[in-house]
Amino acid sequence: MVRSDANTRISNSRDPYYTLMRRIFQEDATAIRGQKFLTIIEERQAAGKAVRTDEWKYLLEELQIGRASFYAMRNKLLGAGLISIKNKEYRLSGQFSKDLVDMARWWWTAVLNQPEENL
Repeated sequence: MVRSDANTRISNSRDPYYTLMRRIFQEDATAIRGQKFLTIIEERQAAGKAVRTDEWKYLLEELQIGRASFYAMRNKLLGAGLISIKNKEYRLSGQFSKDLVDMARWWWTAVLNQPEENL
């Protein structure tokens, strides 16, 4: 992840969604496209019309991105646990949050040698 300022917290940002994307993607344009892709997935999922993986041509046009760049972006979001693919449909995933909680606990206890109850 890329962090522009070590003292900046995502939750204190004016646009936490964008700030999170900037930590995942180095280029501003990719961060914006990543946020837009997640928003499309979120809106369609809420409407009960999940984005199918075979809609990649629509996504390329909507995000104004090439195929290779789209799949690189998508794979990074999959790897981070922000999205998943189930039954050939994109879904928002809670794995990212679970991993962060787990990582925070591990860092606090194993690396910093602090008691878990002080976390």
